[in-house]
Amino acid sequence: MSHRMRFGVFLAPFHKPGVNPTLAIQDDLELVRHLDRCGYDEAWIGEHHSAGSEIIASPEIFMAAAAERTRNIKLGTGVVSLSYHNPLWVAERIVMLDHLTRGRVMLGVGPGALPTDAQMIGIDPSQTRQLLEESLACIMHLLTSEEPLTFKNDRWDLREARLHLRPYSNPLFDISAAAVASPAGPRLAGRHGVGLLSIGATTAAGFDALSLHWDVMEAEARAHGKTVDRGQWRLVGMVHIAETMEQAYRDVEYGMEQWFHYFQAVAAFPQMAVPGNNVKEMIEFVNESGFGAIGTPDMAVKQIERLHKQSNGGFGAYLMLAHNWANPQATHKSYEMIARHVMPHFQGHYAATMGAAARAEKLRPELAAKHAQAVEDAGTRYAAEVAGRG
Repeated sequence: MSHRMRFGVFLAPFHKPGVNPTLAIQDDLELVRHLDRCGYDEAWIGEHHSAGSEIIASPEIFMAAAAERTRNIKLGTGVVSLSYHNPLWVAERIVMLDHLTRGRVMLGVGPGALPTDAQMIGIDPSQTRQLLEESLACIMHLLTSEEPLTFKNDRWDLREARLHLRPYSNPLFDISAAAVASPAGPRLAGRHGVGLLSIGATTAAGFDALSLHWDVMEAEARAHGKTVDRGQWRLVGMVHIAETMEQAYRDVEYGMEQWFHYFQAVAAFPQMAVPGNNVKEMIEFVNESGFGAIGTPDMAVKQIERLHKQSNGGFGAYLMLAHNWANPQATHKSYEMIARHVMPHFQGHYAATMGAAARAEKLRPELAAKHAQAVEDAGTRYAAEVAGRG
């Protein structure tokens, strides 16, 4: 790779309904702390309000708690459902977090993934994308201009609105729009010159659309006088690895069926429809379709290389969807192994040390012989010196 790829996690999160939610949220915080220790770059935290599994209602509150437990990892909203919130308050909250974290925040935005969320506040799914567009336009104005903003639609009435704190980050923290398969996300990202979160990058439709998404971003950016950066393009995928394939398969028996059931029968999110009636069929689908990689580090490397090729030019970060297929201990081990054995392939470290080892191995016979001769010569000289004293 010609650049240092960033690595991170996209934490919805997913927990089995009925488990202790206090402990589950603590597990999520511990995971982010573990990722920070392992040298991961980013953690994106979701917002959901229904359906029983994705139990973080406010990514901002979670990020504030995680920031106090970590040192370097950046924390992003993955994503704030803009159709649910007054855009002024979204901008105010992220700017406050920007100050609290000394610039470790990122703002990810989307329309809202769960129709059961929107239903409770009287929003029809047909409205969310238009509200997203209008809200992001307001937020970008508030974050980048000191001119007051007046805007009104059926949900919000902003009158001479402006931020009373300017961002800590200079010029501004990262902002990204979410995308699954449609061009709506890339269109919005290009229009505002922000990044893209390709959440459905490994789904069949999302994978096929990757290069198209970038073309849409560039076209929209040109049309609106903006520029876009592949370094701010993040792809999300599924990975669980262990020392052996067999161990990885045993690990995911812990929670894989629950995760698949959630998308098969609970969450009204058809873009993530996944087949499989048992763990064996589910593992086969993940590995054979390219949806993810369950197995060894080499499989994860090949999965990322496949995405890099499909993107037709590269991307800036690979985010693993935190899926809770394995128990917390096996999950931590998987992320640690990815840091040790996968990340170096894409951050310029693997080739350097492997090359140095190969060169040394090639020269070893010649240099070892010279070294042995040098030792022998030193012994001979010393023996002659001792003999000369007599």
